Amino acid sequence: MSKREGVLSIVDRYLDRDRFRQQHWEGTFLEYLDMVLQNPKLVRNAFQRVYDMILSFGTRRYTYLKHSYVHYNFFDDPFDNGADAIYGLDGALMRLVDFFKSAAQGYGTDRRILLLHGPVGSSKSTIARLLKKGLEHYSATDEGALYSFSWKLTDDAGNSEVFPCPMHEEPLKLIPLRARAEILSQINADLPEDQRVAIDGELDPFCRRTFEDLLLKYEGNWRKVLDHVVVRRVMLSEKDRVGIGTFQPKDEKNQDSTELTGDINYRKIALYGSDSDPRAFNFDGELNIANRGICEFIEVLKLDVAFLYDLLGASQEHTIKPKKFAQTDIDEVILGHTNEPEYKKLQSNELMEAFRDRTIKIDVPYNTRLSDEIKIYEKDFSKERVRGIHLAPHTVEMAAMWAVLTRLQEPKKAGLSLVQKLKLYDGRSIPGFTEDSVKELREEAPREGMQGISPRYIQDKISNSLVSEQAQQDRMINPFMVMNELENGLSHHSLITDEEQKKRYKELLSVVREEYEDILKGEVQRAISADEDAITRLCANYIENVRAYTQREKVRNKFTGREEAPDERLMRSIEEKIDIPDSRKDDFRQEIMNYIGALALDGKKFEYHTNARLHKALELKLFEDSRDTIKLKNVVSGVVDDETQAKIDVVKQRLIKFFGYNEASATDVLNYVASIFARGDTKERE
Repeated sequence: MSKREGVLSIVDRYLDRDRFRQQHWEGTFLEYLDMVLQNPKLVRNAFQRVYDMILSFGTRRYTYLKHSYVHYNFFDDPFDNGADAIYGLDGALMRLVDFFKSAAQGYGTDRRILLLHGPVGSSKSTIARLLKKGLEHYSATDEGALYSFSWKLTDDAGNSEVFPCPMHEEPLKLIPLRARAEILSQINADLPEDQRVAIDGELDPFCRRTFEDLLLKYEGNWRKVLDHVVVRRVMLSEKDRVGIGTFQPKDEKNQDSTELTGDINYRKIALYGSDSDPRAFNFDGELNIANRGICEFIEVLKLDVAFLYDLLGASQEHTIKPKKFAQTDIDEVILGHTNEPEYKKLQSNELMEAFRDRTIKIDVPYNTRLSDEIKIYEKDFSKERVRGIHLAPHTVEMAAMWAVLTRLQEPKKAGLSLVQKLKLYDGRSIPGFTEDSVKELREEAPREGMQGISPRYIQDKISNSLVSEQAQQDRMINPFMVMNELENGLSHHSLITDEEQKKRYKELLSVVREEYEDILKGEVQRAISADEDAITRLCANYIENVRAYTQREKVRNKFTGREEAPDERLMRSIEEKIDIPDSRKDDFRQEIMNYIGALALDGKKFEYHTNARLHKALELKLFEDSRDTIKLKNVVSGVVDDETQAKIDVVKQRLIKFFGYNEASATDVLNYVASIFARGDTKERE
């Protein structure tokens, strides 16, 4: 096979011709009626279709702070490998899906405008984009199939021409209103209640005029009219302006309501003789072309008031008023989004009471869980996306931590810091706090997440760090570089004008730096004390002494062969590392022996890493002992002997292997932590 044929065969493999024919099916009205009788879901309205689409991707239930949550897999963006995935907003997304569920069942929310409200960069546009993208994908599946029709007309010369229905109407709307109720009762006779077919509204003006002209031609013979109807499968597409519309505000001089409801086609007036003839009208406004699907209004509250009045009828009555024509029925989801300042203006405007009354607001806040915020940035700054530049461990994490801290309110509970509150929200345990405590913290700050730093700001500053001169030279960025960018950017942040707020945000950056220092010290400590043989020996020595102590026995000295009292100094040096007071040492030692005994009864062998507290104490003890042999503080001066350098190189390799550093970032971290310990030693001497 030639290279050219190989390329063409790949295209053939991805273009399934059978699938293509299925998605571009055409048939008669009667064939479509048979399909509806077999599958009533074909006649779903727009709200039912959106709701079924979301559920079709499955759900996952979980509990957080004693609340039951449903995670909808649809919002993981299964269409685009997670490019528009939404993290940490399951509460808001549950309210959104509940809106669609209620609307799908016709409980009144189908006559409301859905308004996504939240701070800038909180995923409002992403949710709208996902819904539109999802509908495109869903309409291409068997489960999401929907149909419209075209008119096949013949002129006096015998030439036939096909005219698609301009608003993609449901074919069953061709059933005359007078007969519709009786026909539907027959169709629904054997169907369960939740699958019964409902057809609301009349045809659009073009189809209505065509239908009536054909009825006149055939002297009221409806079946003859149907001979001119070609039912066809419809694929929703924003780019093709089929079933999905998007409207964005412009300045008032360049904005016209015809953009929503269509305009006169002046070239055809001479042909049809009147500007009120539907054949001389383009039904191509956003609300026209979005029929059967969804219409998104970007920054909806920035629209001119005249446009908002158009939306009132579109939502409440499911009708629009094209120029020169009567009210025209529509079936679509109207979705808008806005930010806090615009919504406050709406609330204070008494003239907009009718609009507020027809709106269902769903708050879309920022993330307040660190692990979810990290996922947002990892999507953009993964190893696959950022090539040639190493992101030191915790770079994204520290930026995300600062972002979340700016969104949290100071806790009212005594003895609880803002960082501890962040960790509690993230599901980590802190002594003295339970799930009920976290629930109380949530309840005392209901507006958390509705203000703070936007993810976009974080993304911009990480990007700045990646293209900085230092990053290009070192081929690496670290958390300090990003935090410097974050701090420098505050002075000219367009949305932060309050100096007190800037001061608070800078103070929070200092908090994050301290947290990062603690993380670095912990990783270097673990890297130094990662000698398994040494820690195993230390553990065995400790356990032997604890066993002798609890059983009031002596320990045999391996070197002298003499029986000696348990080594109290050794035991306390380990226990003090995890803050076991002298008054509790007997309890802790007995607890360890009981734990070992319980393992033995189950036929299991005790190992140091099976007990988290003891493991931590042993690591810290070994680090303290090893730090002096490695002479960590001498790393700062750069004066080390060959033996010490060899030990430092081992620690570096552990940082690379276990914590994700590269050679340069491991060296930087080791130097930085060494300087911290050097400063600490200096302070102790002072």
